[in-house]
Amino acid sequence: MSNDLEFKELKLFKKGKVRDVYDLGEHLLMVATDRISCFDFILPTPIPDKGKILTQVSLFWFSFLKDTVENHLVPMSLDNLPVSAEDKDKLKGRFMIAKKCEVIPFECVVRGYLSGSGWKEYKDKQSVCGLDLPAGLEESSKLSEPIFTPATKAEEGHDENISFDYMKNSIGEELANKIRDTSIAIYNKAADYAATKGVIIADTKFEFGMYNGKFILIDEVLTPDSSRFWPKDDYQPGRSQASFDKQFVRDYLDASGWDKVPPVPVLPDTVVSKTQEKYKQVLKILTGEDFA
Repeated sequence: MSNDLEFKELKLFKKGKVRDVYDLGEHLLMVATDRISCFDFILPTPIPDKGKILTQVSLFWFSFLKDTVENHLVPMSLDNLPVSAEDKDKLKGRFMIAKKCEVIPFECVVRGYLSGSGWKEYKDKQSVCGLDLPAGLEESSKLSEPIFTPATKAEEGHDENISFDYMKNSIGEELANKIRDTSIAIYNKAADYAATKGVIIADTKFEFGMYNGKFILIDEVLTPDSSRFWPKDDYQPGRSQASFDKQFVRDYLDASGWDKVPPVPVLPDTVVSKTQEKYKQVLKILTGEDFA
């Protein structure tokens, strides 16, 4: 399957690593492709149906969180889109209609556990994004309370972890505090729910925008692309964890000996099918829904 979807009748607004956004005039059309990115590279091998799975997961969480934070969704059916029947078929299950807003240029990361870049920084400095942490923590340790660790939002290349003070200086203290507090609140709400389903949300990232003077939740939310999902019954601090997310692909690439420079290796069929299986599995566990 191709790594790209094209809709020639629509005006391309932005092409992201895994999402393409089209301009519908008053609104935006967000299309989740089957592309997958790791280590800031788009891999040449797509994961079939990945975009549809991520869309289904995001729609579940947007609904779950709607009483806590407003979001970018605009109710609109496929029938109302100005595209051909063939393109409607391509879009089915992988699109969202979104409000046009001013994107706040930060990844709003919440960590409940010490993993990934947070663990790497902790080993060097005993801190994450300028937040000092207690001594003696291990890889995958649960933190005493979730921490907010923003990052720059890079259109290309790598998102860089930053301090909260940097964020406050960029967008103002009031808005930065509101975003931090809301990010932690929705992480806690989602993590408490996921725990009842046997899933640990180790960390996740949110994105926000300004719409009519209010800040709203945008992009994707709590998907296997933007979160670390760990099976609760297998959790053990002091090591890396089994996961229901794209960590499986990162681990394969690490083990392959790839030096993180182009060309990007092609994924074998076994890794593609296992990744798709993990995404479908966490969709079912969290939402109770089979892949539609």
